[in-house]
Amino acid sequence: MQTVETLNEGLKRAYTLTITAKDIEGKVDAELKRIAPQMKMPGFRPGKVPANLVRKMHGPALLQDALNTALQEGVQSLIAEKNLRPAMQPQVELVGEYEQGKDATLNVTLEVLPTVPTPAIDALKLDRLTVPVADEAIDEQLQKFADQQKRWDDAGDKAAAEGDQVTVDFVGKTADGVAFEGGSGEDMAVEIGGGRLIPGFEDQLVGVKAGDEKQISVTFPEDYPAKDLAGQPATFDLTIKSVKTAGEAKVDDEMAKNLGLESLEQLRGLLKGQIEQEHNGLTRTYMKRKLLDQLADGHDFEVPPSMVEAEFSQIWAQLEHEATHEEDPEAAKAEMEKERDDYKKIAERRVRLGLLLSEIGQANGVEVTAQEMNRLIAQAAQQYGPEDRQRFIQYVQQEPMAAAQLRAPLYEDKVVDFLFGKAEITDRETTREELEAAIESEDGFATGTHVHNHDHDHDHDHGKKKPAKAKAKKADADVTEDAAADDAEGEKKPARAKKAAPAEGDAEATEEAPAKKPRAKKAAAPAEGEAEAAEAPAKKPRAKKAAPAE
Repeated sequence: MQTVETLNEGLKRAYTLTITAKDIEGKVDAELKRIAPQMKMPGFRPGKVPANLVRKMHGPALLQDALNTALQEGVQSLIAEKNLRPAMQPQVELVGEYEQGKDATLNVTLEVLPTVPTPAIDALKLDRLTVPVADEAIDEQLQKFADQQKRWDDAGDKAAAEGDQVTVDFVGKTADGVAFEGGSGEDMAVEIGGGRLIPGFEDQLVGVKAGDEKQISVTFPEDYPAKDLAGQPATFDLTIKSVKTAGEAKVDDEMAKNLGLESLEQLRGLLKGQIEQEHNGLTRTYMKRKLLDQLADGHDFEVPPSMVEAEFSQIWAQLEHEATHEEDPEAAKAEMEKERDDYKKIAERRVRLGLLLSEIGQANGVEVTAQEMNRLIAQAAQQYGPEDRQRFIQYVQQEPMAAAQLRAPLYEDKVVDFLFGKAEITDRETTREELEAAIESEDGFATGTHVHNHDHDHDHDHGKKKPAKAKAKKADADVTEDAAADDAEGEKKPARAKKAAPAEGDAEATEEAPAKKPRAKKAAAPAEGEAEAAEAPAKKPRAKKAAPAE
């Protein structure tokens, strides 16, 4: 194989490789010898089919396989010979159409990882903001539990008032008296003042009694999900089935026992532990952001443009997805466009910090063990149905990039923990409100990196600038970069020539990965928020397509 370097500019490299016809033909002969004994053909005993007949029958396929193998081995040899560390998968293009008996020429272009300067980690200083768990916070949670277990007592002939629960059958009709689709229901329980139904509906239940029949008039909100009803007047014919008053919500041992615990004291202990865990998570998030800020401010080196572009594409795709859920998607996208350059800077920062954390982890022996990796795979497999779990596990085990995406967050956490251990830490007590404000502030907006280490570990960083209206929620979300490159010291995916036959197990592997189970479609009921379904009592009959619900 002959190699000619055609570009060496910054992190960009390009080469022309010439693979001799003799080398390609040798691979054809080797494959022919391997499969000939296994061939069967009428008129010949098994394994006795002449090689020339096998070549005649399968020659084109053998040649394509041999060509692909030669190209893959050529690229791998180039990487090893030149001691290259590709930032992304090398681009390989066969020059012209290959003709049997001639040399094959291919162009290889790639970007290499930069030489990361020795990270400065000996002078790190961090504040650890801690929040003690106040009794008031526990009492507040206990009261919420008590409210959720609210007991409803039959009110008899009492007229319904604010805070009472009224159970109704209803039929909704348009202004011209025609019942509309999805506007009827039975045994719908409504807490007056609960704010779950469209404006005006609950208020008109004040004063009703069990057995009453009543018609109420309402106007659907302009942003109501059912477009044919949005902004339109309507009436509802109601039959009052019952009126109930709320019993006293007591915080006591009985409430704890209803939750499956032994005592109120045990419940308080569990709640305290839960709140402490939440506070610890906030503390870690704040410290991590400050840590990454210091690393970013103290290190500046060139990063591969292809990695930045891939990272930016991930960020942009996330923003576009979130924009579709805004009240005005087009306005949200227009706001994004104004800050496109800022997001590109964030992507560059992520990549730089990722390479930096990778270097720190490599230099200090940080790694994800096989046992930890197996646990990650098993956890991720739970999102699939039983029939797909094993396929997913096999896919991750065979596909380095998929494994890298699972390994990335844990690897980053380990590197961050190592750096916490090296830093000079000052403890300072604060309130939860102040800690959350510090996390959301401009100064604290820098968490999540995209770790690219020699074993394919990846992760993300979120840059300092927090756009005002993009609502990307970058501060706590890690985005895995699908196109992150393999390192020269790690396992390589075989390179493919654009005009050569595809190698098995390359693109096909991605397509064969089991797809996530589709989420169930939301019910057609015109409820405006998903939270309402969660708030409904578990055993209470729900009205079909309850039209009055917001």
